Amino acid sequence: MKDLERNNILFGAAYYPEYMPYERLQEDIAMMQEAGMNTVRIAESTWSTLEPVEGKFDFSYVDKVLAAVEKAGMYAVIGTPTYAIPSWLEKKCPEVMVFNGYTRAKYGRRQIMDIVHPVFRQCAENVICRLLEHTAKNPCVIGFQIDNETKHYGTASPEVQAMFVEYLKEQFHTTERLNDVFGLRYWSNSIHDWSDFPDMAGCIHGGLASEFAKFQRSLAAEYLMWQSEIVKKYKRQDQFITHNFDFEWKKFGADIAQDGYSYGVQPDINHYEASKAVTIAGTDIYHPTQDDLTGAEIAFGGDSIRTLKDSSYLVLECQAQAFKYWTPYPGQLRLQGYSHLASGAEGIMYWNWHSIHDGYETYWKGVLSHDLAVNPAYEEAGMFGREIAGIGKDVLCISRKSPVALVVDNQSLTSFRWFPIDKDLSYNDVVRRMYDCLYEMNIPCDVIDIHQMEERLEQKDKPYQMIVTPALYSVSDTFIQKLKKYVQSGGVLVSSFKSFVADRHLSVYPDAQPHGMTECFGMSYNQFTEPGRIKVAGEQVLYFAELLKQDSAQVMEQYEHKYWGKYAAITKNSFGQGYGYYVGCYVTKDKLKEILKDAIACAHIDNYFKDNIMWPVIIRSGINYKHEKIHYILHYSEDEKEIPCPFEMVEDILTGQCYKKEQSLPLKDWGVMILREKEGGKE
Repeated sequence: MKDLERNNILFGAAYYPEYMPYERLQEDIAMMQEAGMNTVRIAESTWSTLEPVEGKFDFSYVDKVLAAVEKAGMYAVIGTPTYAIPSWLEKKCPEVMVFNGYTRAKYGRRQIMDIVHPVFRQCAENVICRLLEHTAKNPCVIGFQIDNETKHYGTASPEVQAMFVEYLKEQFHTTERLNDVFGLRYWSNSIHDWSDFPDMAGCIHGGLASEFAKFQRSLAAEYLMWQSEIVKKYKRQDQFITHNFDFEWKKFGADIAQDGYSYGVQPDINHYEASKAVTIAGTDIYHPTQDDLTGAEIAFGGDSIRTLKDSSYLVLECQAQAFKYWTPYPGQLRLQGYSHLASGAEGIMYWNWHSIHDGYETYWKGVLSHDLAVNPAYEEAGMFGREIAGIGKDVLCISRKSPVALVVDNQSLTSFRWFPIDKDLSYNDVVRRMYDCLYEMNIPCDVIDIHQMEERLEQKDKPYQMIVTPALYSVSDTFIQKLKKYVQSGGVLVSSFKSFVADRHLSVYPDAQPHGMTECFGMSYNQFTEPGRIKVAGEQVLYFAELLKQDSAQVMEQYEHKYWGKYAAITKNSFGQGYGYYVGCYVTKDKLKEILKDAIACAHIDNYFKDNIMWPVIIRSGINYKHEKIHYILHYSEDEKEIPCPFEMVEDILTGQCYKKEQSLPLKDWGVMILREKEGGKE
């Protein structure tokens, strides 16, 4: 393990020999080694194979894999097999199937169990303990993944609701306080005895429903911590604990898994809260490819997961081929791999090694196609694997320090499920709009949970030069005061519409909006509208528009409309030593980038777009483990291109070629350069 930590990037795939149509373990291990792979992830999906009958365990396939892996000098990550339960457990206790307040799930799919049910917990603990007893001492086992893409699955059984009532008692103490905080007198929903608390399935109060969603997320986080504590009893000191945090799935077609990709903040678990259960954060990131490969999903996921522990992370799942939309063009698989490293990853594993021949995910193809033979994806993965093994972790893995923070919030996300901005515009759409603009402008950005941001605002030194708040609907007065102090002391704040509207229980503040920030932004509003024919800078406004009334602010853009033309659309205000920007409507990307460019200048943030270096050329920079400055140049285009070198003197690690400032950097289609700064500008 010490050698691995010092020299190797984890590179490999999820491996399921139990799914194979015939025995080929040795052949698979040999093919993995040929491709530069050093790691397999096993065991997380087949509880029914490991424990076919309650209390009777069969670890024979795990033993075979670990023996082959150890002999080959490779490594294994063991997953706890709890996210897909065996049928005997459902027969033993039908109540382990999740009840969402209306119906109980039928057995078949994964992630349909009640994560707090005592029978499920006892059976899960049994299989986890036996698996770890069997594997933890094996020298090739380097870590454990607890559960898989955990969420709360909508659990709302009578037992969960009773737990929620106890939680409310702890938070609010009296029913009178509960009624006041959530405005339960509306439609005669107030209660005067805790025994009268109604079933949450019929709740019509967005604030109370959001509190229940928050409680459900805490159950998911507690479940992961419970598993982590079990693992700690068995693991060696040098073994890690991780989890593959995933993201909200953006669907673009039929309601099946194959039509979508990793998109935004996960609604059903709070990553920051749950990350306390792991020693190294992990993630699953899936994204469009072919003509739609932009790198934005890889970057957003990395900038989110890296921030959880302020350190490197593992990509525990990403695509090799997957389904028909994602069969990669030549060069894309290699580009995707380096894109993960450029965001701060120190491990990349595909899902999965081979395309499976039966089951729901038959056509979510792995590195190998159904013929289990060499193919272009395998060959390119091998090119990447051998390349990174030759260069090494000390050179390629980087730590990143971002001047910008983009604040995300599960509570605000939940609020828009109750009070939508527009039927066609979600919270994550606004988050990604602002993030993607920063990404395309090559502005380094941390995606940070509101609770973590509040902690950082308490630090003596200013944590970021600029803070961005997309649709930060739900905020406390305490957080608002910290943000105002941040701006007054020289920070730059860029906020979008639907920010600073309600408190943390979704009660709308009874004063001018944006609440508590009118002085900071130098404007206010008390009306908003469907845009209709409104334009800004000659371009149509979509979805939503707040009618901003200027006070001390500079109007950067005015609405173009017969009746709404007297109102501002975008403002900038000097406040103390800093600036507050407010974008009151959904504008074009070009206009949003123009506003961000102005804000970045005020925040004194170094940038590459001043040299006209923007997407599809992405630069991701950091300090590697040898304390060298590294710049990944990632080219998301089928066209070859040249850009001026923005650095004094650099060496391309991949070719050995050196470049001086303003010298042309040649970028191939879907190409990569990894530039190392030369000390003192010397060749």
